[in-house]
Amino acid sequence: MDLILWRHAQAHALPLDEALQARAEAGEDLTVHIDMAQDLARTLTPKGERQAERMAQWLNQRLPDTTRVLVSPAQRTQQTALALGRTFKTVKSINPQASVDDLLEAARWPRARDAVLLVGHQPTLGMLAARLLTGQDLAWSVRKGAVWWLRSRERDGHTSVTLHAVQPPDFL
Repeated sequence: MDLILWRHAQAHALPLDEALQARAEAGEDLTVHIDMAQDLARTLTPKGERQAERMAQWLNQRLPDTTRVLVSPAQRTQQTALALGRTFKTVKSINPQASVDDLLEAARWPRARDAVLLVGHQPTLGMLAARLLTGQDLAWSVRKGAVWWLRSRERDGHTSVTLHAVQPPDFL
């Protein structure tokens, strides 16, 4: 099974008041302070739109026609996926607060017959790649607009996962 992870392209920042901005700059995790509706409404920047278009072109040259495209309900991921020009399904469980297990379940890993493209968010995409490639929950970074292409194979009752490709948008 091929599992392709596509992080949404560059999006406009969430407006923060001065106190929250200072806490963010100090490295504090502000997840509990962020208004989910505001976060889901964030849109791509002009640079993000260009990143999504370039990556969509690269993907469309490589993705099988039968690929299932599953997308977070966030506006920025919807815009990223629209660049593909393919039918996709919005899956609530792929939201910015999703867990690695949520993504694996949505993708039907490793049982899906067809390739699956997940358009989602950090840190979950990086953690998913780390778990599948190392067996550990590690905080790996997936750049904005980048794709990580993973491939699983079952042999002698064991599933092995290989990193098929990593493509950042700035190399296109």
